[in-house]
Amino acid sequence: MNSAVLFGISTMSYIIAMIIYITYLAFRKSQVGLIATTVTVVGFVSQTFAILLRWKEFYEMSDMGILRAAPFTNLYESLVFFVWCLILGYLIIEFRYKNRSFGAFVTPIAGLALAFIDLTGMSKDIQPLVPALQSNWLLAHVIMSFIAYAGFALAFSTGLMYLIISSDKRSEPSYIFWTMATGIFVALLVAMGLDYLTFKMVIKNPDSLIKSYLFRASLRSSSTAVAVVSWAVVVAFIYLLWRYGNLLKKIVSSFGISPEILDEITYKSIAVGFPVFTMGGLIFGAIWADQAWGVYWSWDPKETWSLITWFVYAFYLHARLLRGWKGKKIAIVAVVGFIAVIFTYLGVNLLLSGLHSYGSME
Repeated sequence: MNSAVLFGISTMSYIIAMIIYITYLAFRKSQVGLIATTVTVVGFVSQTFAILLRWKEFYEMSDMGILRAAPFTNLYESLVFFVWCLILGYLIIEFRYKNRSFGAFVTPIAGLALAFIDLTGMSKDIQPLVPALQSNWLLAHVIMSFIAYAGFALAFSTGLMYLIISSDKRSEPSYIFWTMATGIFVALLVAMGLDYLTFKMVIKNPDSLIKSYLFRASLRSSSTAVAVVSWAVVVAFIYLLWRYGNLLKKIVSSFGISPEILDEITYKSIAVGFPVFTMGGLIFGAIWADQAWGVYWSWDPKETWSLITWFVYAFYLHARLLRGWKGKKIAIVAVVGFIAVIFTYLGVNLLLSGLHSYGSME
Protein backbone atom coordinates (compact mmCIF):
# COMPACT_ATOMS: atom_id res chain seq x y z
CA MET A 1 0.00 0.00 0.00
CA ASN A 2 1.43 3.39 -0.97
CA SER A 3 0.83 6.84 0.50
CA ALA A 4 -1.72 7.79 -2.19
CA VAL A 5 -4.09 5.01 -1.09
CA LEU A 6 -3.84 6.06 2.55
CA PHE A 7 -4.40 9.71 1.63
CA GLY A 8 -7.48 8.63 -0.31
CA ILE A 9 -8.82 6.78 2.74
CA SER A 10 -8.25 9.80 4.97
CA THR A 11 -9.90 12.16 2.48
CA MET A 12 -13.03 10.02 2.26
CA SER A 13 -13.06 9.58 6.03
CA TYR A 14 -13.01 13.32 6.68
CA ILE A 15 -15.71 14.06 4.12
CA ILE A 16 -17.92 11.29 5.54
CA ALA A 17 -17.20 12.51 9.08
CA MET A 18 -18.20 16.03 8.04
CA ILE A 19 -21.59 14.73 6.85
CA ILE A 20 -22.09 12.64 10.01
CA TYR A 21 -21.13 15.53 12.32
CA ILE A 22 -23.64 17.81 10.59
CA THR A 23 -26.24 15.04 10.94
CA TYR A 24 -25.36 14.77 14.63
CA LEU A 25 -25.76 18.53 14.98
CA ALA A 26 -29.24 18.32 13.43
CA PHE A 27 -30.63 15.22 15.17
CA ARG A 28 -28.64 15.08 18.43
CA LYS A 29 -28.21 11.30 18.52
CA SER A 30 -25.26 10.21 20.66
CA GLN A 31 -24.71 7.12 18.51
CA VAL A 32 -24.34 9.33 15.45
CA GLY A 33 -21.78 11.46 17.27
CA LEU A 34 -19.77 8.40 18.27
CA ILE A 35 -19.72 7.18 14.67
CA ALA A 36 -18.53 10.62 13.52
CA THR A 37 -15.66 10.60 16.01
CA THR A 38 -14.69 7.04 15.05
CA VAL A 39 -14.60 7.90 11.34
CA THR A 40 -12.53 11.01 12.09
CA VAL A 41 -10.01 8.99 14.11
CA VAL A 42 -9.76 6.42 11.30
CA GLY A 43 -9.05 9.22 8.84
CA PHE A 44 -6.46 10.78 11.15
CA VAL A 45 -4.60 7.50 11.69
CA SER A 46 -4.64 6.78 7.96
CA GLN A 47 -3.35 10.27 7.18
CA THR A 48 -0.60 9.95 9.78
CA PHE A 49 0.70 6.76 8.19
CA ALA A 50 0.33 8.32 4.74
CA ILE A 51 2.52 11.30 5.70
CA LEU A 52 5.18 9.00 7.21
CA LEU A 53 5.11 6.74 4.15
CA ARG A 54 5.39 9.69 1.73
CA TRP A 55 8.32 10.96 3.83
CA LYS A 56 9.98 7.56 3.41
CA GLU A 57 9.26 7.56 -0.34
CA PHE A 58 10.76 11.04 -0.73
CA TYR A 59 13.82 10.07 1.30
CA GLU A 60 14.45 6.96 -0.79
CA MET A 61 14.24 8.81 -4.12
CA SER A 62 16.42 11.75 -3.07
CA ASP A 63 20.02 12.10 -2.01
CA MET A 64 19.13 14.39 0.88
CA GLY A 65 19.04 13.68 4.59
CA ILE A 66 15.95 12.59 6.45
CA LEU A 67 15.09 16.13 7.63
CA ARG A 68 15.33 17.63 4.15
CA ALA A 69 13.10 14.87 2.80
CA ALA A 70 10.12 16.11 4.82
CA PRO A 71 7.00 15.98 2.58
CA PHE A 72 6.13 19.68 2.84
CA THR A 73 7.58 20.92 -0.44
CA ASN A 74 4.52 21.96 -2.46
CA LEU A 75 0.97 23.19 -2.05
CA TYR A 76 -0.52 19.69 -2.06
CA GLU A 77 1.71 18.42 0.75
CA SER A 78 1.29 21.56 2.83
CA LEU A 79 -2.51 21.38 2.52
CA VAL A 80 -2.44 17.75 3.63
CA PHE A 81 -0.29 18.62 6.65
CA PHE A 82 -2.53 21.57 7.53
CA VAL A 83 -5.54 19.23 7.60
CA TRP A 84 -3.60 16.78 9.79
CA CYS A 85 -2.78 19.53 12.30
CA LEU A 86 -6.37 20.78 12.23
CA ILE A 87 -7.87 17.35 12.93
CA LEU A 88 -5.33 16.71 15.70
CA GLY A 89 -6.28 19.98 17.36
CA TYR A 90 -9.97 19.21 16.98
CA LEU A 91 -9.67 15.73 18.52
CA ILE A 92 -7.82 17.22 21.49
CA ILE A 93 -10.63 19.74 21.98
CA GLU A 94 -13.33 17.08 21.59
CA PHE A 95 -11.81 14.79 24.21
CA ARG A 96 -10.92 17.72 26.50
CA TYR A 97 -14.37 19.32 26.50
CA LYS A 98 -16.46 16.16 25.87
CA ASN A 99 -18.48 17.84 23.14
CA ARG A 100 -18.75 16.63 19.56
CA SER A 101 -20.73 19.52 18.14
CA PHE A 102 -17.49 21.34 17.29
CA GLY A 103 -16.94 18.71 14.61
CA ALA A 104 -19.73 20.15 12.47
CA PHE A 105 -17.76 23.40 12.22
CA VAL A 106 -14.20 22.04 12.02
CA THR A 107 -14.47 19.04 9.71
CA PRO A 108 -15.96 21.13 6.87
CA ILE A 109 -12.71 23.13 6.80
CA ALA A 110 -10.75 19.88 6.51
CA GLY A 111 -13.11 18.45 3.91
CA LEU A 112 -13.09 21.62 1.81
CA ALA A 113 -9.29 21.87 1.98
CA LEU A 114 -8.97 18.33 0.66
CA ALA A 115 -11.68 18.92 -1.95
CA PHE A 116 -9.71 21.98 -3.10
CA ILE A 117 -6.86 19.63 -4.04
CA ASP A 118 -9.01 17.73 -6.52
CA LEU A 119 -10.94 20.85 -7.52
CA THR A 120 -7.81 22.58 -8.82
CA GLY A 121 -6.10 19.48 -10.20
CA MET A 122 -2.86 20.30 -8.40
CA SER A 123 0.01 17.86 -8.78
CA LYS A 124 0.28 15.09 -6.17
CA ASP A 125 3.60 13.76 -7.46
CA ILE A 126 6.69 13.72 -5.29
CA GLN A 127 8.82 16.52 -6.70
CA PRO A 128 12.51 17.34 -6.15
CA LEU A 129 13.25 20.30 -3.96
CA VAL A 130 14.27 23.53 -5.63
CA PRO A 131 17.61 24.86 -4.29
CA ALA A 132 15.94 27.47 -2.08
CA LEU A 133 14.10 24.72 -0.21
CA GLN A 134 17.11 22.51 0.39
CA SER A 135 17.63 23.53 3.98
CA ASN A 136 17.15 22.04 7.42
CA TRP A 137 15.07 25.11 8.22
CA LEU A 138 12.31 23.67 6.02
CA LEU A 139 11.10 21.26 8.69
CA ALA A 140 10.93 23.82 11.51
CA HIS A 141 9.50 26.65 9.40
CA VAL A 142 6.76 24.64 7.71
CA ILE A 143 5.72 22.47 10.65
CA MET A 144 5.49 25.40 13.06
CA SER A 145 3.64 27.56 10.52
CA PHE A 146 0.99 24.95 9.93
CA ILE A 147 0.57 24.12 13.60
CA ALA A 148 -0.19 27.82 14.02
CA TYR A 149 -2.55 27.84 11.02
CA ALA A 150 -4.43 24.89 12.52
CA GLY A 151 -4.78 26.75 15.81
CA PHE A 152 -6.10 29.80 13.97
CA ALA A 153 -8.58 27.61 12.04
CA LEU A 154 -9.90 26.19 15.31
CA ALA A 155 -10.24 29.73 16.68
CA PHE A 156 -12.13 30.69 13.51
CA SER A 157 -14.58 27.82 14.03
CA THR A 158 -15.23 28.49 17.71
CA GLY A 159 -15.28 32.25 17.15
CA LEU A 160 -17.94 31.81 14.48
CA MET A 161 -19.93 29.53 16.79
CA TYR A 162 -19.68 32.17 19.51
CA LEU A 163 -21.11 34.82 17.20
CA ILE A 164 -23.93 32.50 16.13
CA ILE A 165 -25.15 31.70 19.65
CA SER A 166 -24.56 35.12 21.18
CA SER A 167 -26.11 37.34 18.49
CA ASP A 168 -29.84 37.80 19.00
CA LYS A 169 -31.11 40.64 16.85
CA ARG A 170 -30.73 40.79 13.09
CA SER A 171 -29.73 44.45 13.40
CA GLU A 172 -26.72 43.65 15.57
CA PRO A 173 -23.35 44.21 13.86
CA SER A 174 -22.13 40.80 15.06
CA TYR A 175 -25.19 39.06 13.56
CA ILE A 176 -24.77 40.86 10.26
CA PHE A 177 -21.05 40.06 10.26
CA TRP A 178 -21.34 36.31 10.78
CA THR A 179 -24.17 35.89 8.28
CA MET A 180 -22.30 37.88 5.62
CA ALA A 181 -18.97 36.14 6.30
CA THR A 182 -20.57 32.70 6.16
CA GLY A 183 -22.67 33.54 3.11
CA ILE A 184 -19.72 34.94 1.13
CA PHE A 185 -17.52 32.00 2.10
CA VAL A 186 -20.08 29.44 0.92
CA ALA A 187 -20.87 31.42 -2.24
CA LEU A 188 -17.22 31.63 -3.27
CA LEU A 189 -16.76 27.90 -2.76
CA VAL A 190 -19.81 27.18 -4.93
CA ALA A 191 -18.50 29.58 -7.57
CA MET A 192 -15.14 27.80 -7.60
CA GLY A 193 -16.96 24.50 -8.01
CA LEU A 194 -18.77 25.91 -11.05
CA ASP A 195 -15.42 27.04 -12.48
CA TYR A 196 -14.09 23.54 -12.10
CA LEU A 197 -17.11 21.91 -13.75
CA THR A 198 -17.11 24.43 -16.59
CA PHE A 199 -13.42 24.79 -17.43
CA LYS A 200 -11.60 21.77 -16.05
CA MET A 201 -11.93 19.75 -19.21
CA VAL A 202 -10.53 22.46 -21.48
CA ILE A 203 -7.37 23.53 -19.62
CA LYS A 204 -4.34 21.59 -18.53
CA ASN A 205 -2.49 24.07 -16.35
CA PRO A 206 -4.08 24.21 -12.87
CA ASP A 207 -2.64 27.67 -12.23
CA SER A 208 -4.64 28.90 -15.22
CA LEU A 209 -7.81 27.55 -13.62
CA ILE A 210 -7.34 29.98 -10.74
CA LYS A 211 -5.59 32.92 -12.38
CA SER A 212 -7.46 33.11 -15.68
CA TYR A 213 -10.76 31.36 -14.99
CA LEU A 214 -11.51 32.29 -11.36
CA PHE A 215 -15.28 32.90 -11.06
CA ARG A 216 -15.56 33.15 -14.86
CA ALA A 217 -18.41 30.63 -14.86
CA SER A 218 -20.52 32.80 -12.58
CA LEU A 219 -19.64 36.11 -10.92
CA ARG A 220 -17.13 37.22 -13.58
CA SER A 221 -18.80 35.59 -16.56
CA SER A 222 -18.38 37.16 -19.99
CA SER A 223 -22.16 36.89 -20.25
CA THR A 224 -23.78 39.86 -18.54
CA ALA A 225 -26.94 37.88 -17.87
CA VAL A 226 -25.04 35.03 -16.17
CA ALA A 227 -23.03 37.48 -14.07
CA VAL A 228 -26.14 39.41 -12.99
CA VAL A 229 -28.02 36.21 -12.08
CA SER A 230 -24.99 34.91 -10.17
CA TRP A 231 -24.68 38.07 -8.09
CA ALA A 232 -28.43 38.04 -7.48
CA VAL A 233 -28.24 34.44 -6.20
CA VAL A 234 -25.37 35.36 -3.86
CA VAL A 235 -27.27 38.33 -2.46
CA ALA A 236 -30.41 36.22 -2.05
CA PHE A 237 -28.48 33.47 -0.25
CA ILE A 238 -26.91 35.95 2.16
CA TYR A 239 -30.33 37.51 2.78
CA LEU A 240 -31.89 34.12 3.55
CA LEU A 241 -29.01 33.32 5.89
CA TRP A 242 -29.54 36.66 7.62
CA ARG A 243 -33.33 36.21 7.71
CA TYR A 244 -33.31 32.66 9.13
CA GLY A 245 -29.96 32.63 10.92
CA ASN A 246 -31.67 32.23 14.28
CA LEU A 247 -32.61 28.70 13.29
CA LEU A 248 -28.92 27.81 13.23
CA LYS A 249 -28.53 29.51 16.59
CA LYS A 250 -31.23 27.29 18.09
CA ILE A 251 -29.52 24.16 16.78
CA VAL A 252 -26.09 25.14 18.09
CA SER A 253 -27.45 26.36 21.43
CA SER A 254 -29.35 23.10 21.97
CA PHE A 255 -26.06 21.31 22.60
CA GLY A 256 -25.40 23.29 25.73
CA ILE A 257 -22.17 24.91 24.54
CA SER A 258 -21.71 27.97 26.68
CA PRO A 259 -20.33 31.17 25.16
CA GLU A 260 -17.69 31.12 27.91
CA ILE A 261 -16.32 27.77 26.70
CA LEU A 262 -16.24 28.95 23.10
CA ASP A 263 -14.49 32.16 24.11
CA GLU A 264 -11.98 30.14 26.13
CA ILE A 265 -11.19 27.76 23.26
CA THR A 266 -10.85 30.65 20.81
CA TYR A 267 -8.41 32.41 23.13
CA LYS A 268 -6.36 29.32 23.93
CA SER A 269 -6.11 28.33 20.25
CA ILE A 270 -4.74 31.76 19.35
CA ALA A 271 -2.57 31.95 22.48
CA VAL A 272 -0.85 28.73 21.34
CA GLY A 273 -0.82 29.54 17.62
CA PHE A 274 0.50 33.09 17.85
CA PRO A 275 3.92 32.43 19.46
CA VAL A 276 4.39 29.33 17.30
CA PHE A 277 3.65 31.42 14.19
CA THR A 278 5.92 34.21 15.41
CA MET A 279 8.86 31.87 15.94
CA GLY A 280 8.35 29.39 13.09
CA GLY A 281 6.59 31.48 10.48
CA LEU A 282 8.40 34.81 10.83
CA ILE A 283 11.69 34.39 12.69
CA PHE A 284 12.71 30.99 11.31
CA GLY A 285 11.40 32.04 7.92
CA ALA A 286 13.59 35.14 7.98
CA ILE A 287 16.67 33.11 8.90
CA TRP A 288 15.90 30.65 6.10
CA ALA A 289 15.37 33.54 3.64
CA ASP A 290 18.78 34.97 4.51
CA GLN A 291 20.42 31.60 3.80
CA ALA A 292 18.47 31.07 0.55
CA TRP A 293 18.37 34.58 -0.92
CA GLY A 294 20.87 36.59 1.12
CA VAL A 295 18.31 38.87 2.76
CA TYR A 296 16.19 38.43 5.91
CA TRP A 297 13.20 40.38 4.61
CA SER A 298 12.40 41.45 1.05
CA TRP A 299 8.75 42.50 1.32
CA ASP A 300 7.79 39.57 -0.86
CA PRO A 301 3.94 39.29 -1.05
CA LYS A 302 4.02 36.16 1.13
CA GLU A 303 6.15 37.90 3.75
CA THR A 304 3.99 41.00 3.67
CA TRP A 305 0.74 39.10 4.17
CA SER A 306 2.33 36.93 6.86
CA LEU A 307 3.15 40.15 8.70
CA ILE A 308 -0.42 41.43 8.23
CA THR A 309 -1.71 38.14 9.67
CA TRP A 310 0.70 38.49 12.59
CA PHE A 311 -0.59 42.02 13.31
CA VAL A 312 -4.23 40.83 13.31
CA TYR A 313 -3.55 38.17 15.93
CA ALA A 314 -1.26 40.48 17.89
CA PHE A 315 -4.18 42.91 18.01
CA TYR A 316 -6.43 40.08 19.22
CA LEU A 317 -4.14 39.29 22.16
CA HIS A 318 -3.50 42.96 22.91
CA ALA A 319 -7.22 43.79 22.88
CA ARG A 320 -8.08 40.83 25.09
CA LEU A 321 -5.26 40.95 27.62
CA LEU A 322 -4.61 44.68 27.89
CA ARG A 323 -7.87 46.28 26.80
CA GLY A 324 -10.15 43.67 28.33
CA TRP A 325 -12.02 42.89 25.14
CA LYS A 326 -14.24 39.82 25.33
CA GLY A 327 -17.32 38.53 23.61
CA LYS A 328 -18.48 39.47 20.15
CA LYS A 329 -15.84 42.06 19.30
CA ILE A 330 -12.95 39.73 19.97
CA ALA A 331 -14.68 36.82 18.20
CA ILE A 332 -14.97 38.98 15.08
CA VAL A 333 -11.21 39.61 15.22
CA ALA A 334 -10.61 35.84 15.38
CA VAL A 335 -12.73 35.31 12.26
CA VAL A 336 -11.03 38.18 10.39
CA GLY A 337 -7.65 36.75 11.37
CA PHE A 338 -8.35 33.44 9.66
CA ILE A 339 -9.52 35.25 6.52
CA ALA A 340 -6.05 36.82 6.49
CA VAL A 341 -4.52 33.35 6.98
CA ILE A 342 -6.42 31.98 3.97
CA PHE A 343 -5.18 34.78 1.75
CA THR A 344 -1.63 34.48 3.09
CA TYR A 345 -1.61 30.76 2.39
CA LEU A 346 -3.65 30.41 -0.81
CA GLY A 347 -4.35 33.85 -2.24
CA VAL A 348 -0.72 34.96 -2.33
CA ASN A 349 0.46 31.65 -3.83
CA LEU A 350 -2.20 31.55 -6.52
CA LEU A 351 -2.86 35.18 -7.38
CA LEU A 352 0.44 36.97 -6.76
CA SER A 353 4.03 36.30 -7.71
CA GLY A 354 7.19 36.42 -5.66
CA LEU A 355 9.96 34.40 -4.09
CA HIS A 356 7.38 32.01 -2.67
CA SER A 357 6.01 31.06 -6.07
CA TYR A 358 7.29 27.52 -5.54
CA GLY A 359 4.17 27.07 -3.42
CA SER A 360 1.98 26.93 -6.49
CA MET A 361 -0.09 23.98 -7.56
CA GLU A 362 2.40 22.64 -10.06
